[in-house]
Amino acid sequence: MTTQLADIQLLLLDVDGVLTDGSITYTDSGEQIKSFNVKDGLGIRLLMDAGVNVGIVTARISGALRHRCDNLGITLVFDGAGDKAKVLTSISESTQISLAHIAFMGDDLIDLPAMTRAGFAFTVADAPAEVKTRADMISDLPGGKGAVRQVCEAILKAKGLWKTSVSRFLS
Repeated sequence: MTTQLADIQLLLLDVDGVLTDGSITYTDSGEQIKSFNVKDGLGIRLLMDAGVNVGIVTARISGALRHRCDNLGITLVFDGAGDKAKVLTSISESTQISLAHIAFMGDDLIDLPAMTRAGFAFTVADAPAEVKTRADMISDLPGGKGAVRQVCEAILKAKGLWKTSVSRFLS
């Protein structure tokens, strides 16, 4: 598994249930509110700073997600993606990164087609059994509670980049 993690060049993330706890809150005016975990955000930044691309593939469209991606510097964003496997293939072709070097992190049945086509599949601790059985790695944490950070750390450690990535904070 360590070799597969070390070969990851692109991490694609679902949003609801992965970057969030899966809750969708609406205001009285109908606006969506999403909560994102700052630890996940730092993990994503560390991964991107180390040269691993990060992208979003989600079925929902959300202004809150666009703001979060802008904040983190994620430019590879595919929202409104009903067929995530098709989007995964398109991303592979456009980036010229083979599927073998792309990881996908999902949390529910809609994510399975992309998870099974990606070179490595991650899921969250609170995913259903059908998803967990098809994942290469299951985080110890639920979606929106640091699961993405755990995945980013695992990739950086497998690449031998963890100590370098965090050294600026330890001095």
